[in-house]
Amino acid sequence: MVARQGLNESGLVLAILDRCPVGIAVIDYSGIYVSVNPAYCSIYGYTAGEMVGSSFTMVFPEEDGGVVLSRHQKFLDVGGSLGGEWRVRRHDGEFIYVWSESVALSVEGASLNRLVYVLDITERKRSEELIWKQAHYDAVTGLPNRNLFRILLEEGRSRAELEGHRLALFLIDLDHFKEVNDILGHSAGDMLLGSIAARIKNSLGDNAAIARLGGDEFALIINEPDYPEWVDGFAQRVLDELARPFHLDGEVVFVSASVGVAIYPDDSANVDDLFKSADQAMYEAKRAGRNCFSYFTPALQCAALNRLHLANELRSALTNDEFEVYYQPIIDLRDGSLKKAEALLRWNHPERGVVGPYEFISIAESTGLIVKIGNWVANEVIDKIIFWRERFLCDLQISINVSPIQFRVSNASDFDWVRKIEDAGLDGRSLLVEITEGLLLNADPLVKKNLLFLRESGIEVAIDDFGTGYSSLAYLRKFDIDYLKIDRSFVEDLDGVGFDLCEAIVAMAHRLGLKVVAEGIETTKQRDVLASIGCDYGQGYLFSRPVQFDSFTAMLSKRSGCA
Repeated sequence: MVARQGLNESGLVLAILDRCPVGIAVIDYSGIYVSVNPAYCSIYGYTAGEMVGSSFTMVFPEEDGGVVLSRHQKFLDVGGSLGGEWRVRRHDGEFIYVWSESVALSVEGASLNRLVYVLDITERKRSEELIWKQAHYDAVTGLPNRNLFRILLEEGRSRAELEGHRLALFLIDLDHFKEVNDILGHSAGDMLLGSIAARIKNSLGDNAAIARLGGDEFALIINEPDYPEWVDGFAQRVLDELARPFHLDGEVVFVSASVGVAIYPDDSANVDDLFKSADQAMYEAKRAGRNCFSYFTPALQCAALNRLHLANELRSALTNDEFEVYYQPIIDLRDGSLKKAEALLRWNHPERGVVGPYEFISIAESTGLIVKIGNWVANEVIDKIIFWRERFLCDLQISINVSPIQFRVSNASDFDWVRKIEDAGLDGRSLLVEITEGLLLNADPLVKKNLLFLRESGIEVAIDDFGTGYSSLAYLRKFDIDYLKIDRSFVEDLDGVGFDLCEAIVAMAHRLGLKVVAEGIETTKQRDVLASIGCDYGQGYLFSRPVQFDSFTAMLSKRSGCA
């Protein structure tokens, strides 16, 4: 039955209160329980005898007791009703959440007691907290995610504005993280992300926050930085922490990072622009060779706007027939004959003039336009091969550069230029596809399938800039590679260690049945040295710069020996 002290209720009212699923209590002005029903006792885990006669502050944390008692008495002084959520404590010490609704009970106009209705909303609150946590925290690292980080960044910016200090935003992008996932699996990748998060977090002070924005990208907020000395030191400390080896289930993994830094309010006045500034700085760190940090500068803003404009203009370049293929001869170093050439794309921009690929290929890759552009180049080259072979009756091979993205998002069997070679009755070897070492290191099933299809079509494959990437002998054994192209940096250093490297590459390639092309030959001495060590072909300004179709046709007629 309802326990009560000095309160007269009818038997019917008592029966209703006993069976009511809502917790009900009456509390006097001094905060003492006058009456509680069974549901109220059940919510808090006490018996009626333990509650009646005791202060209602017993269900609140001890440090909150004085505050809630004061509020209780002020409420009774004013009268009316009061409702809200409360975090309270059960008899067993567990904290729960309740919804409480109160009304003042008046006796002859004086508010003496408070009638309280209580519902246990703990499960609802826990569900809400779980949903909130899932929406605001990263499941892999436990760090705040992009949503929460944006809130923290806005709060930090507001505080910086109010208190008149600076705020530093760091964007951290891991270099080559995809390789860990590809080689060791996604579980190892998740372990690595967790370890990275822990290392960076341990480097932070009280005025800092870290988040994982997604993928392999992290972000940091540093409030009140001692700029720029402290920022420099912290950015370098992050790089040093990540440079130490990570141990993942018996595997030792090394990673590095590219870090972009933007300062509020120096670089940007709002959160969106600050993110853009830090992102541009991070992009510049990658361009600078990775494993370094870069600050945002106005020059980076100009470069970003330039990339944006180029991306927009690039979309219409194909439609407007603005692309053109140049050809750079590749010479047989044994007899000086011209039997090969590399196709190099140029963009005849209506305002900027001729734009080289180094300015727009990365943009084409990031926007996905590289697939259409690459297919256009291949078809254009095949048309020219048909023309030259019909005119000169010579065995000519043209190499084209194929972006890794083309291999990773498209089936080679769908390339119309492969069918075009067959339909024209050309030997597949009339076309040589140049790829990067990184493509083979991260060769997923589609890449392998596409390389096999090229092989079955008779199209040969070359590794471009060999020696500057991973240079793994494993992929030379695993894949059918026909040519290695020695990077120009080795050719430039033939008087030094470059000679030993070139000699080793040529010897290794020949043992594996591969031919070698040396790029960047600019002097007769370089040509003669490379010929003396057995290099098969040479390419560079000594022989010719890249030239347009008509000029190459004239050159072919004079030097091919098959006019």
